[in-house]
Amino acid sequence: MERTSTCIYHFLVLSWYIFLIYYISQTRNPQISTIPANGRQWKYLTFLNLVLQAIFYGVAFLEDVLKRIKEKKDVKFITAFKDLLFTTLAFPVSTFVFLLFWILFLYNRELIYPKFLDVIFPAWLNHAMHTSILPISLAEVILRPHRYPSKKTGLTVLTVASFAYMGRVLWIYSETGTWVYPVFAKLSPVGLAAFFSLSYILIIGIYLLGEKLNHWKWGDMMLPRKKMK
Repeated sequence: MERTSTCIYHFLVLSWYIFLIYYISQTRNPQISTIPANGRQWKYLTFLNLVLQAIFYGVAFLEDVLKRIKEKKDVKFITAFKDLLFTTLAFPVSTFVFLLFWILFLYNRELIYPKFLDVIFPAWLNHAMHTSILPISLAEVILRPHRYPSKKTGLTVLTVASFAYMGRVLWIYSETGTWVYPVFAKLSPVGLAAFFSLSYILIIGIYLLGEKLNHWKWGDMMLPRKKMK
């Protein structure tokens, strides 16, 4: 019964994220022309996070289905991939988007989500993109155990993803002369470097927090496997 409930939950969350991605992709408004076209929605971390969450919950749902029709040993690869995806990317990125968005929004919304966007995106969509992502991720921590990789592997994956996105932000600026987010335009080169550095420290801290939460909920059974000597 528990496995069936988890399967249904993963399917519902997957459907929710697919709906959000489709809804945002279909949104059209003349005012959106003030946003640089290069990369379209794919340049925004918020949208990339929605795609990431959809991929994760798709894998989680696939694992649930396969476990119902096969023996556990037959889905070890899917389980390992699901755990790696959640621990190194899905949980850290969703939590990072939630924290950084609302910190900047409450300080000065024009730095991250200008007021004219309220005409394009309704309030419920803003919260779907930036608020509900955190409780959904926390629910996943509570509902299912996830085996964390070694610190070296986990931090390497997260670091590569972080620097890849920062590199994309800088590349878009070099090509268009416009920053992805208004906050970057307010910063000097030193300030931008400091912002990126603090953001990197924050997301690493979130990764370590996720590992602690997982251990708190599920105990030593989900600690990284130690190499045999």
